[in-house]
Amino acid sequence: MVTWRSPSHRNKRRHHQRGRWWLLGLIASLMAGCGEGAGEALLGDYQQRLAAALDLAPPAKARPTNIGDFPEPDARLFAIPETREALLDVFALRGCHIANLVAGRNNQLGKVAPPSQRWLYELTLWRRLSGCWNTEVPATLSDNDRARLARLTRLKTDQLPRASWNALFASSEWVGSFSRASSPLPPDALPEVDVQLPALAYLREATLHQFDRRWEADSATLEGYLKTLQERPLTAELLRALMLAERRLAEASRLLETAQQSNACPTTPAGLPPFSGDTRLVAWLDHLELASKRWLSAIHRLLDAQLISPRPAIVIYRHRWLSLEDPRAPWPALVAARQQHREWRASLIRHCR
Repeated sequence: MVTWRSPSHRNKRRHHQRGRWWLLGLIASLMAGCGEGAGEALLGDYQQRLAAALDLAPPAKARPTNIGDFPEPDARLFAIPETREALLDVFALRGCHIANLVAGRNNQLGKVAPPSQRWLYELTLWRRLSGCWNTEVPATLSDNDRARLARLTRLKTDQLPRASWNALFASSEWVGSFSRASSPLPPDALPEVDVQLPALAYLREATLHQFDRRWEADSATLEGYLKTLQERPLTAELLRALMLAERRLAEASRLLETAQQSNACPTTPAGLPPFSGDTRLVAWLDHLELASKRWLSAIHRLLDAQLISPRPAIVIYRHRWLSLEDPRAPWPALVAARQQHREWRASLIRHCR
């Protein structure tokens, strides 16, 4: 059982200060509940109660920094040169059933097709070209046309992973998930992770099976999952929620550090306001930590499934913002901040025995 130190000879002045800080804390808490997000309100309320218990000024809330810019197109996409073949040369390969595909790709609608549809075109073209070798068609071709078929097949085999990568990293749905024009994900929106996770799973499946002829690519399914990602910038919102929680817990830890350095101990019989026992706050932090880990892990699985080495800018962004290990990244930073806060509480309790 912890026995708290009695107040010093400056009790009257400290109790006056305590009443003033309590009033300011109440006002700030009410304002947070009305004008700020629910996560900010929970963290702010805890900060205010902690400051009141220690007779210290509430911490000045620093505005959490935003996430970094997602790499620009020229830094994240692969250049895929246009494949140009004469009309007669394409017609000579008509037995491979690619003429209509090429015509559709070259018309006006094909040129403005979204990245996902361009990938489906490349996938279909590769399957028709490579599948053509297992038919009687090559035997009917001239030497030049057979060589052309072999060259085009090799070329499209090499380009398909790049087209798959670009289909993801050029899509507005995927890029939008990392939008800096976002806010921290509210606590009651954490179930959105379960809504969007199947989209990442499908994109990973499509990436892994693009060279598997037994797997059927479905345009409607692909577009449906991309539309799911478009509903909200979930990656950015999760990262910003992690950064908000880390910043506020770090501020609360500095209160505990200041109290210990100045020999300030709680002046109320109840001592420090509960942290682990603060059901709403801890439940949110636990859920945020778990849901973010599930989401970031799914992103890593999707990126690891790519059949081509990523662009350097994506490697850097992934390591800095999406990592589950780099201490600078939002998720490990929150995990560390929670642990450090628990340690500062325990240290102050021991100091005030």
